[in-house]
Amino acid sequence: MTPPIPLSPPRLHHLPGLRVFGATDVGTVRAGNEDNFLLDEALGLAMLADGMGGHAAGEVASAGVLTELRAYLALHAPALPAAGADAFVDTDPDATWSDPAAGAVRLLHAAVTHANARLYAQNCERNRADGGGMGTTLTGFWRASGTAPLVAFHVGDSRLYRLRGGVLEQLTRDQTLYQQALEAGMLDKLPARNLLLQAVGPSRAITPEVRSHAVMPGDVLMLCSDGLHGSVPHADTEEVLARADASGLVQVCGKLLEMAKLSGSRDNITVVVALCATG
Repeated sequence: MTPPIPLSPPRLHHLPGLRVFGATDVGTVRAGNEDNFLLDEALGLAMLADGMGGHAAGEVASAGVLTELRAYLALHAPALPAAGADAFVDTDPDATWSDPAAGAVRLLHAAVTHANARLYAQNCERNRADGGGMGTTLTGFWRASGTAPLVAFHVGDSRLYRLRGGVLEQLTRDQTLYQQALEAGMLDKLPARNLLLQAVGPSRAITPEVRSHAVMPGDVLMLCSDGLHGSVPHADTEEVLARADASGLVQVCGKLLEMAKLSGSRDNITVVVALCATG
């Protein structure tokens, strides 16, 4: 099977206030690569997807959700307030809480819901809906301007991390039976780590996690599929990301891919690393 071409070329991308590089690798075991990633400089969008479904359906799902979400965002984002320090402010007079990114959060909820509906419809056409058929994780972030908040969105078990002050923090929660069991206090007979509670595509309805995050100069952001975080120890990833600078993002991504393979990863591996401008 010929690995699919990534939706974004492997070069340094300039998103608002961010320098970003992404890379994907088929890994050491699988015949094809069902991961994909997309970086859109005009929109300020970075995201990755880890597809599943077999017989090339996984790679169709991962590429499909990324292109559908980008198209929806490109169509509807211009209706939001102009990007700036007060961009995305919620103008609802009945609002009982204030989030400077509330408008963007709602838009991304709608975008993910739209992408899920499109993939679900394709599964229905193939008589593979309601838990069957192709599906994909989806994790990413959107920053429409250099002064706007970062809005992260997430379905499944790919992850978003942030390195700040030398400390690596996971910003997303794995939507898996394993994570659910850990949070319930189970100590033994835990489910397999890769059993997803939800993914984009197999079911009519999903509940994406969408949250805004403040961005600070020098922050390092990392998106990755479970081919990386399922194999490379947290401390080792933290050490590599601490070396990230504007001229070394390519090397950092390459090192992370190499570490995943050396650590015994049996899956496709995708990583996107972003460095927040320091001035």
